[in-house]
Amino acid sequence: MDADYFMGVAREALWILALASAPILIPALLSGLILGMIQAATSIQEQTLSFVPKLIVVGVSLVIFGGMILGLLGDFTTGIFERIPDLVK
Repeated sequence: MDADYFMGVAREALWILALASAPILIPALLSGLILGMIQAATSIQEQTLSFVPKLIVVGVSLVIFGGMILGLLGDFTTGIFERIPDLVK
């Protein structure tokens, strides 16, 4: 096996990582931005006001997208294990 094969596997792993983390990170970032703007406009600097809604958004995102993320990671892991015999040759 040459270096291009391993670079391809690493590139695929990074892509899977981005696809798995985006459905959780994007809603958390958007809710943090909206809550930050509300806190700045109202001058309320309560820490729990920004933490609890983000925690709820992340939990809801995990419930909605958790199956897809698990399937994506499972397919990638299965693909990696299927490539092992090609590496041994």
